[in-house]
Amino acid sequence: MASICGMPRTEGLRSPYDKTTGGLHHLGRMLDKIRMRQAGRLPEDLRENYGLGLGLDGQLCGFLGVEFKDVEARVTQGGTDAEITEWIFASGLRPSKMQALIWNEHSRKLGWNDFVTKYLARSKEAAGHGHRTDIVTSLDAIVLDEGHEPPRPRPAA
Repeated sequence: MASICGMPRTEGLRSPYDKTTGGLHHLGRMLDKIRMRQAGRLPEDLRENYGLGLGLDGQLCGFLGVEFKDVEARVTQGGTDAEITEWIFASGLRPSKMQALIWNEHSRKLGWNDFVTKYLARSKEAAGHGHRTDIVTSLDAIVLDEGHEPPRPRPAA
């Protein structure tokens, strides 16, 4: 079965749901992708959306008020995730708890009733997953492509 987003399972690439870097979805994954590209190990399927302004990389950088190319340059200098994250926060936005919640909820729901919905539906259908009612967001599609099941929806309070 074809992948939904064209993303293969890649060793050393964190889930977009991971929030261990800066408390933000996708930040650790974005740093992983930059390091993989710089090492010549970024899979071909991940290159198409790498740093794309409308993708998660570009949206996260836009939210944080930094340019993707500047984050790439900072990663090239080396350092831990914590050091690079501190540089990002010092150069742009240091999100408050509420701002981090807003980003995390935005990224978690990307593809659900928004400008990505039609693309996601076409991609699911092409990959043979049109019947999967549990794949409703871009993050769901990414983790499914990488061989994991998306998190179950949270019950209503």
